[in-house]
Parts: sequence; structure tokens; C-alpha cells
Amino acid sequence: MSDWTTDSNECLSISLVRSAEDKESLKEDESYDEFHPAFTYPIFGEEEKIYGYKDLTIDLKFASGSLSQYLSVKWSDKLQSVDTVDNVDGTIREFLAEGIETDEDAFQALVEKDATSFKPSGEMIYSYTRSTTKGKGKSLGTEQLDPEDEDAVVYEVYHNTWNTPGFREYHRKMQIFILLYIEAGSYINEEEEGWEFVVLYEKRKRRGTPNQTTYHFMGYSSLYNFYYFPEKVRLRLSQFVILGPYQRSGHGSELYRSIYQYVLSQPHIGELTVEDPAEAFEDLRDKNDLKMLLSTKQFMEEGFGQDTYSHGGGRVGKVGRALKGPSKGKMGPPVDKGWAEKWRLKLKIAGRQFQRLVEMLIQMHLDPLDARGARAYRLQVKERLYRFNFEVLAQMEKEERLEKLEETFQSVREDYDRILKLVH
Repeated sequence: MSDWTTDSNECLSISLVRSAEDKESLKEDESYDEFHPAFTYPIFGEEEKIYGYKDLTIDLKFASGSLSQYLSVKWSDKLQSVDTVDNVDGTIREFLAEGIETDEDAFQALVEKDATSFKPSGEMIYSYTRSTTKGKGKSLGTEQLDPEDEDAVVYEVYHNTWNTPGFREYHRKMQIFILLYIEAGSYINEEEEGWEFVVLYEKRKRRGTPNQTTYHFMGYSSLYNFYYFPEKVRLRLSQFVILGPYQRSGHGSELYRSIYQYVLSQPHIGELTVEDPAEAFEDLRDKNDLKMLLSTKQFMEEGFGQDTYSHGGGRVGKVGRALKGPSKGKMGPPVDKGWAEKWRLKLKIAGRQFQRLVEMLIQMHLDPLDARGARAYRLQVKERLYRFNFEVLAQMEKEERLEKLEETFQSVREDYDRILKLVH
């Protein structure tokens, strides 16, 4: 019977289809054809299996900018029993927008039309530039590339809400990627008004007509507004997805930075939080938050003392000697809590996240020979861990509690070392 069972992750192919002219502008390694989802269980069930077909293929294509959809379901043989055979076409359509094309020629004609007519909705809030010579728009490091350079690809982030004209319909096309790429991801309720969205696009000049530009969808993040005492809002990052062909090229970091810069620019937003982050996203967040703090000259100089810290040339680091004896800065250890809270509010970072970042920075600068500093740092981290895990730890005997705190502290230190290596 296994001959009639198909892995739904393997048989579902996704494509971001560009016009013929736009395809000619791509480098050989810039292929966006036929990538596969990370998950399909929200659509086809926990086992991610489809029963009743041989050689089953599900072809789901999107116009790369407008996200107009094409669906084709094919097989070489199918069981006759209606009761046991899965309804593949009907099942997947429940999760797609209306108006799906099933004729491939008609879909390609739609792609050609959309290539010149599609423009992102909303307000452009962030942009960056990469070089095509690096392949798939990879970074040139610290080198700046002129957007007018023939090798330049510009990336733009647009902010939208439900009230943005046309966005609600566009969201219905792109939300399928939440199910396919985020574990435990689910569709959001359009009736909830508090949602905001940032959408990332690749912007390309057309080779034949350089005055024309085309936009290609890369990923997006959804954000939700909560009341933040006394008169602001807390913006919670809820969903965050970069499509497969664009992953591992730094675009996720750029999208996250665009959100953070947007938060800083909005006086009515008091804080950015993240909803139940996956491990990979938590690393991305930690890495970018640390880089931001390290590049904030006043914060670092106040934190570690002006004579022990310098900033310049895009890099930040200790100069002269390691920190020894009593620190001249507010980071201590232990950190000056009033000073830290002032900066946390200014930088609009959630409390626990900011505490972790401060701990990482102290660990980064701590002199291994400074016993007093090491003890103060250990107590500072353990105090936070105790408060965070109070309900569990309070039920333990004192000796067991101390042992558990020490074990957790050592685990945290190891994880901080791992994260700090991502920044260097």
C-alpha cells in the first residue's frame, strides 16, 4: 500500500515566476524555480502524507511580484475508491486565495502583464543595495554600492495595514507561506484591526527597458499592536518569513532591521516584542540587537567607560587593556539598573531581551582574571534567572535550587558565547 502514499513536502513544488525578459536579467545561480516547503502538515495533516496516488506532483506557481497563483495537480495513477483517496486539489485550494489559474499559458500571460503593472502597496520605509556579482543579491560587506550601478539590486520594505488599498487581497495570496515555512504557523484574523505588515521586495531594472523596474516578493512580517501604559502601543512581531531562495543571504537580518528602525521612528510605539520566537529567529534577533548596541557609541562609552571603549570605521571594540578592577562604566558588573532602564526605554527593547543583551555585552568584556567582576556578573544573571523561573524554583529545596541555578547559569554562558561568535 506504500506505493500509493506520497510525501507532501516532496511532491509540492513552489515557483516564483518572472517574465521572460526579467529571467534573462538573472545570473546563472539566481534561479527561483521549484523550491519546496519546510512544512505541509497544516494542509495535509500531521503525517505530511497524501494517499491514493502514484507519481503525484503539486505545482504551485506565483507571479513573482503580484503573487497571482497557478495550481496544477498531476499523477500517473489514482485509486478508484473515493472514500480513501485524498482530495488534493480541493484540500490545498482551501488555503489559497480566490481566482487561481489552472491554464499554464494563461498564467504566463498574466505574469508578463503583472511584470510591468505591479507596484507594491503601502509606504516604503527601508531599503538596501546588494550586488548581483555575489549571486542572489549577496552583500558586499562594508562596501557601499551605488543603486545606479549596473550590478546593483535594490531591496525595499513596504509598510501596510488592513486599510492600505489593495493590501487585504494581496495578503490572502502571501499568507500561505506562513503555513509552509513557520512551524505552528496559522492564518491571522482579518477582522482584528491591530495588525501591521512589512513586506520585502527585490527591485530590478529591466535589461531591455532600464527606465522600467519590476518588483519581486521575498518575504514579510506581521506585527500586532497592544496597549502600552500609559499612552503608547507595544508592537509585537508575530510572523516572520523569508522565502527559500532568499534565505541564508542576510535578507532576514535586513527585514528585522527595517522593523526595528520603523519602531524607533514612531513616537507612539513604546516597545518592540517578539511572540514565541523560533530558535533560528531568536539567533537572528540577538545578533542584530547586539550589533545595534555595539554601534551605539554613547551607550557603549557610558557602559564600559570612555577610556576603555572606542568607536570608528564601522567597527566597535575594546582598546588598550582589558577591563580590570572596578569598572568606570555603568555596566559594572553589576549593571546600574536605573541607567540600563533609561537606555532600554530609549531603544524600545523588551525588558527580558534587553537584560540578556546587557549580560552578553558584560560577558564579552569581562576580564577572566577579575574574580570580583566574575562573581558580580554571576549573581546578576542568576537574579534574572531566579525571577524568570520563580514559580518552578520556589518549589525546590534550597540546595536543589542553588544547584539548578548554577546549572542554568553555565548553560546561559555557553549560549552567550555561541551568540557572540555570530557577531564577530
